[in-house]
Amino acid sequence: MKELVVISGKGGSGKTTMVAAMAQLSDNPVLCDADVDAADLHLILSPGVIETHDFMAGHTASINPERCNECGKCIELCRWNAISGDFVVDPVECEGCGVCYYFCEQGAIEFPENLSGHWYISESRFGPMVHARLGVAEENSGKLVTRVRQEGAKIAEAGSHDLVITDGPPGTGCPVIAAIGGAAGVLIVTEPSVSGRHDMERVIEVARHFSVPAMVCINKYDLNEAGADDIQRLVKKNNVTCVGLVPFDPAMTKSMVQAKTLFEYDPHAPACEAVRKVWEQVLNRLA
Repeated sequence: MKELVVISGKGGSGKTTMVAAMAQLSDNPVLCDADVDAADLHLILSPGVIETHDFMAGHTASINPERCNECGKCIELCRWNAISGDFVVDPVECEGCGVCYYFCEQGAIEFPENLSGHWYISESRFGPMVHARLGVAEENSGKLVTRVRQEGAKIAEAGSHDLVITDGPPGTGCPVIAAIGGAAGVLIVTEPSVSGRHDMERVIEVARHFSVPAMVCINKYDLNEAGADDIQRLVKKNNVTCVGLVPFDPAMTKSMVQAKTLFEYDPHAPACEAVRKVWEQVLNRLA
């Protein structure tokens, strides 16, 4: 079983549209949406949820008034000023560091795990899918990304699936690191803009640091062909393979609006042939 993680460095580059199209081109893959802060692959694939699981992560302190003798030590120790003079913890201000919990001699501080979101096992029209939703303003998205990937790998191994395709998060932070570690390869979807080039460079460095083979696809390349040429030169300089150029095609946006893949919406759209070639190049490098 191999895992391909599709990342972008920035949002809006066409990453999820590419993942949905490749899901249709692939032979019975397991699909993962690891963009847990803003998951949207399910909007295209409309999976039917089979299992729903709670995601518990982080802690928030609370004070049991029956045990508290109001010694004030917790107020002195809390560097976040989350505990008021009435010995009530403000859950918004509490950072979950646990200092008050560990040093309370009366055992009056309770420190339960937070319900931070949910993850799902579903069935899409192209194969099993694992996806998640992180709660509003919740942290630990890297841990939820890891859980999504772990569950996708379990399903792949149990069902003899050869490939897991993961829609990774944008950026270069903790969620991206959690998404690419141990993958067989990453496909970086970029666009020919200043921000697209800059963010692609950063995510290439992340992939190199974790020794994950990287490939680059330039989406909407014909909107700025000079910029696309610059990106190709930069990619070559970094010893990374450019697996294809995809032209700007309104069918890609229209397909999302219709909750369809590019090939379902219009198999003769100009971008279809380019995406097919990208997929062939990706498979050759994963083999």
